[in-house]
Amino acid sequence: MPAGTPVPAETDRPNLLAGQATLLPDETDRAARAALAAGTDPRTVAARHPASSLAWATLARAALADGDAVAGYAYARTGYHRGLDALRRAGWRGQGPIPAGHEPNQGFLRALLALADAAAAIGEEDEAARCATFLDDADPDARRLLG
Repeated sequence: MPAGTPVPAETDRPNLLAGQATLLPDETDRAARAALAAGTDPRTVAARHPASSLAWATLARAALADGDAVAGYAYARTGYHRGLDALRRAGWRGQGPIPAGHEPNQGFLRALLALADAAAAIGEEDEAARCATFLDDADPDARRLLG
């Protein structure tokens, strides 16, 4: 944005909740969810299911918990992008809700939340804020539902 350009007011932001909700197919992350629930190491799950946002989000959370914000950021960013790919295949075009109550959407939303946290941990405050806003716009109840 050029110097002196006014920052858009909060009300000038596009309303991501406008439009139809995107529900990822039930098979999205199904195998990864089952493997993680069975106690399979998340690295193994991500290697076997690299398109799974949930696997990458799980790795991101583990890295952040271990104090490795750089690895957490990389894992979260991978999960975020894999999730965007899945959302686009499901018809999402950049707006419309992404309900957290729909289990197949949770991998993407968990990766987005992990990316916000990891970005903050490495000092990327603008990205952290953008991710947090995206999460809240996708589903205002996402933080409560995802913990």
